[in-house]
Amino acid sequence: MKFQISEESVATLSEHAEVSIAFEYDHMLELTILRNGLGGFVLEERHLSVPRTKDYDATDEDRPSTWTQRFDVSKWGFIVARSDSKRIGGAVVAFDTDTVGMLEGRRDLSVLWDIRVDPTFRGHGVGSSLFQAAEKWSAERGCHQMKIETQNTNLSACKFYLRQGCRLGAINRLAYPNQPDEIQLLWYKEL
Repeated sequence: MKFQISEESVATLSEHAEVSIAFEYDHMLELTILRNGLGGFVLEERHLSVPRTKDYDATDEDRPSTWTQRFDVSKWGFIVARSDSKRIGGAVVAFDTDTVGMLEGRRDLSVLWDIRVDPTFRGHGVGSSLFQAAEKWSAERGCHQMKIETQNTNLSACKFYLRQGCRLGAINRLAYPNQPDEIQLLWYKEL
């Protein structure tokens, strides 16, 4: 399959949202804490008896249409994948934005804020190409590290980030009070 990766402006953000980020899952990572945490922890893959669907765009605050209202995105990167002029995926990289806590106030860190591939094009290298473009974009701005957030319910994303050379840097069991079954996983990629 042929596709092209390019950078676009924030003006195309509404098109970015047209690519579905939803996915169905029947496996997730379960966190087991050993001896009150003093013995470490184990993340194990668990099969779910009933498949579930997750759509990050289902909540108002997560929709791409709200980002320009909530953040100064003037220093963000907007990367797109197209096949025959059709948008099939995209990646958004946050950088040098004081109101984005995940950036930790650092100017040498970027955050892969969003990455999505049209479901019919998943598994064809589009996501890897978008990830590599996000790495390059970040490195060109002097970043030494890229940070990525996902959840234990997105096992496919976790495996994807491992394949991209990321390492798991933090686990937060209390990040999502309205979704007690979800655990925040923060991945880091050295650039």
